[in-house]
Amino acid sequence: MSNNNKTTDTLNHWYTLDLKVILEGIIIGFITGLIIVSYRVCLSHADEIRDKAYEFMSGKTAMIILWFVLLIVVGIILGWLVKKYPMIKGSGIPQIKGFLVRQLNISWLKELVLKFFGGILSIGFGLSLGREGPSVQMGATAGLGFSRIFKRFHLEEKYLVTAGASAGLAAAFNAPLAGVIFALEELHRNFSPIILMCAMGASITADFVSSNFFGLKPIFDFTNLEILPLKYYLMIVGLGIIAAVLGKLFNNLLLFASKHIDGSKKIKSIYKPVIPLLISGILGFTIPSILGGGHELIVRLTNESMLIKVLIVLFILKLLFTVISYGSGVPGGIFLPVLVLGALIGKAYGQVCVSIFNIDEVYILNFITLAMAAYFTAIVKAPITGSILVTEMTGSFSHLLPLITICLVAQVVTGVINSGAIYDLLLEKLLKNKKGNYMKEAGEKKVILEIPVMFGSEIEHSKIKNITWPSNCLVVGIRRGEKELIPNGEYKIYAGDFLIILTDSNDADTMKLELLDMATVE
Repeated sequence: MSNNNKTTDTLNHWYTLDLKVILEGIIIGFITGLIIVSYRVCLSHADEIRDKAYEFMSGKTAMIILWFVLLIVVGIILGWLVKKYPMIKGSGIPQIKGFLVRQLNISWLKELVLKFFGGILSIGFGLSLGREGPSVQMGATAGLGFSRIFKRFHLEEKYLVTAGASAGLAAAFNAPLAGVIFALEELHRNFSPIILMCAMGASITADFVSSNFFGLKPIFDFTNLEILPLKYYLMIVGLGIIAAVLGKLFNNLLLFASKHIDGSKKIKSIYKPVIPLLISGILGFTIPSILGGGHELIVRLTNESMLIKVLIVLFILKLLFTVISYGSGVPGGIFLPVLVLGALIGKAYGQVCVSIFNIDEVYILNFITLAMAAYFTAIVKAPITGSILVTEMTGSFSHLLPLITICLVAQVVTGVINSGAIYDLLLEKLLKNKKGNYMKEAGEKKVILEIPVMFGSEIEHSKIKNITWPSNCLVVGIRRGEKELIPNGEYKIYAGDFLIILTDSNDADTMKLELLDMATVE
């Protein structure tokens, strides 16, 4: 096939893409929903077995020794898996971001299967990790598998991967809106209509599948959550600042642990997961509430009174155990542990406010909820996702105003103290260390890039002919609202436009970064 024909095929496919990817997104959402439901069921059974095992072993020396031997064996198995297949490390979200910007390649079937079983081993044996990151990666790999099996065009593939990722988060937390917003705010960093519709179809379908298994109740049923009076909003600002500062601490510790455990050359790769697993064994016999993602600990925080010093100790231990667990490189996410840490901050802050300002104790639950969203925002730097996620997880849609307020405060403060987004930092580390499977494609293959134009960017209000475009790129369309324009040199570019760029596959990664620099504002 000639290069011209390939270009024509690519353009023709682009203009008939919208409805097709929405329908395909629904199919991927259904597939992803089934995968994540299976994952959640397995993790639930693993948690029950682990808790019963610790109860059974209590006071039995021989059984305790055998348990620690088992932990060492599991650690070696996990170490071997992540050494042989490094793309299953951690949450998997940095890997998906790397794929979408054409920096990393994915072997979808291997990574889907190994992420599933690797996550069950690491979380099931008590490491302080969450199910949401693996769920996002497994959903994305399901979308990629659909694309590869049915031989979809590359320009279609990224939408299917995004659909799977958003469906994975939706099914993991029964949070379809958060799944959609996460795809827009974190994975793509723009609100393209086609991405929105594709992700929405997938997320709603995945949530429908999940709800049929687990019911329609939110993950955390905060039935006694009162509306926070406006006179307490100044306290929200203080809590947002604290969450932002402690969020930067979390990011720094996580990167430090990744460097000195996963990145260490003094310890053989296959033995690195043994470290957190042995710690989990010790904690399992002493402070079992620290183990796993921490769902039950949040429930306890909402129902029980605890001394502030106990909350501080739990926060420190959960923080350190989480960064060590993640830093070892085993499969597992940080969403749920981060929410637990936020809940501990909110509980302690609320009790201080009760003591000092004599506010009603009923509002401590509000501070728990607000701190969960703020701490998530401070670490991930996705304030809309944070506020929507906690809203859906708690079932309290009447509390959006304080949630958005505290997320905004946390976002602003993280900018002031120069705290980066954790998944961007982890992706940068991944690419810098050159771990993973890098994309290599034939140069004659054509791809479409969709570039959003922001207010204040250098190309806003400029005519196409007056812009110095990167070499080997062609502006073939402008999406302006509902209209698709075929431009000429006299067309002006406005904020809110989406530029449709045709380029060679080999140039696409650097081309996208260069065009985003021109079209966006830091």
